[in-house]
Amino acid sequence: MDADERLRRWRLVLGDEAAGGTGVVLDGDDARMDKALETLYGQGGGTGRTSGGRGAGLGASAPKVARWLGDIRAFFPSTVVQVMQKDAIERLDLTRLLLEPEMLEAVEPDVHLAATILSLNKVMPDRARETARAVVRKVVRELERRLAEPTRSVIGGAVDRSARLERPRRLADVDWNRTIRVNLRHYLPAHRTVVPERLIGYGRRRHAVKRDIVLCVDQSGSMAASVVYAGVFAAVLASIPSLRTSLVVFDTSVVDLTGRLHDPVEVLFGTQLGGGTDINRALAYCRQLITRPADTIFVLISDLYEGGIRTEMLKRVAAMTTAGTQVLALTALSDEGAPAYDHETAAALAAMGVPSFACTPDAFPELMAAAVEGRDLKEWAERGLDRS
Repeated sequence: MDADERLRRWRLVLGDEAAGGTGVVLDGDDARMDKALETLYGQGGGTGRTSGGRGAGLGASAPKVARWLGDIRAFFPSTVVQVMQKDAIERLDLTRLLLEPEMLEAVEPDVHLAATILSLNKVMPDRARETARAVVRKVVRELERRLAEPTRSVIGGAVDRSARLERPRRLADVDWNRTIRVNLRHYLPAHRTVVPERLIGYGRRRHAVKRDIVLCVDQSGSMAASVVYAGVFAAVLASIPSLRTSLVVFDTSVVDLTGRLHDPVEVLFGTQLGGGTDINRALAYCRQLITRPADTIFVLISDLYEGGIRTEMLKRVAAMTTAGTQVLALTALSDEGAPAYDHETAAALAAMGVPSFACTPDAFPELMAAAVEGRDLKEWAERGLDRS
């Protein structure tokens, strides 16, 4: 990078106040890019540039915001656009303008934007509702493209492996790779073959329900991104015939969204982000859904800040584990950094044998596969999933 380009970049980073120091005069696209940055970060304090409040601001005009969104999409890659959109909503209080179709049509869809739209669902005017659904649907499709097939493949394979049969009656039922491994001690060098004294096979009832999965998701405001990911994963899990999947979301009330799992967009619009947290009440409801404790995996996705009766909540978890249900708590299901969570409750759960850790969406399929196979999930936190 030559000296002129370095000065140009410093001028864009530092804003108008650097104009004299750098000697750089911006024009054309550089001037438009600078104006877009100044509009967002030139308000004094906060993230990035600090120009003493000389930025134009976005005011209260949806068309003006839409033009600004168009500019940043023209000058920056989508990952940067998503960061700037998030900053604009937080710094310039643009939440109300997300109710306007003009703005919704101009945004770059991402998980955080989808979560913000969902939090406005109850106050959204009819004229913006269809556009909002289109934005959320675009986010969902991208998440499904990224996550659906790995989830079905990994978890479906785990379900099949968990249903192995001893002494299979049909050759088609024999798992030859595993059979050879367990019979290696019967290798006959003279004949260069293995005598399969013990056969390991797969179950033939592939369409029977082999595991019940209950996802219990905290929909308080701090869990926004986790709610979006959980809704998409729940719909994908529900599409696996060998699983019976239930989805329950809660704040201080409890909503069962299992009936909407055919459409993840309907699932997400059934949530209501924000509000308090009553984990105890949610667990009381979810226990009614568990009819086969030994074949059930219960996943609590929450920051564990309990607004209800904490002692009762812990008793309900203990009752689940005693009955044979496999329970785990995810303090976050998102790509974000270390989450804030209640360390005391997490420690209490760990003392009962319930692992509590944050999990990225890309790691979630492998985690659920391990749960389906009955592996010890504590090792997952030790292997790096615990970012808290």
